Amino acid sequence: MSRQNILVYIKQLNRPVFTTSEIISLSGKSSSTITQSLDYLQKQGLIIKIHRGIWAEADSRVSAYSIIPFLTPRHRAYVSFVSALHLHGMIEQIPQVITLASTSHARTVHTKMGTFTIHQIAPRFFKGFDWYRGDGNFLIAQPEKALVDSLYLSAHKNKQFGFFPEISFPKSFSFARARKWVKCISIASVKLYVEKKLLELGSIY
Repeated sequence: MSRQNILVYIKQLNRPVFTTSEIISLSGKSSSTITQSLDYLQKQGLIIKIHRGIWAEADSRVSAYSIIPFLTPRHRAYVSFVSALHLHGMIEQIPQVITLASTSHARTVHTKMGTFTIHQIAPRFFKGFDWYRGDGNFLIAQPEKALVDSLYLSAHKNKQFGFFPEISFPKSFSFARARKWVKCISIASVKLYVEKKLLELGSIY
């Protein structure tokens, strides 16, 4: 298959990030044929392999956040926990990894764009997120949900997400909204823990 044909299919997607599966679907060619063609384009410096089955055009400016939808193709994932708190300006320290919430199984994914840690949360608790700044290309937890997600995770993960030495709360932040998210937690002991931690933070700030 010619290099030009592959590039045409890539351009048809109208975005810099794409997957091997998408090109196979558009072209109707075999997996081995498309994989070989993409490998060739990579050697020519025209595309970059970000992760297994995920690519980007070499001349594009791709954010690490833009590849999130491709990391868990069968499950949605949204930026939450400390990464979301940082993007919302509530903590200054830049997290070394991008933390995601998903109903998919927990794991860490290392890519050329960065490292992503996917934390599994209950389907009933998988809510409270929207597109970044309303029209971005990745989903992010609302500030209140990001904080509650962190406390929720700290109840399961040896308290590692429950300590915020430099957190600040913007005027728009609502502890009342945060308490509503706590009510969505189905495990009584976890709900009690999160309620207590949230109360402590509210009394301090």
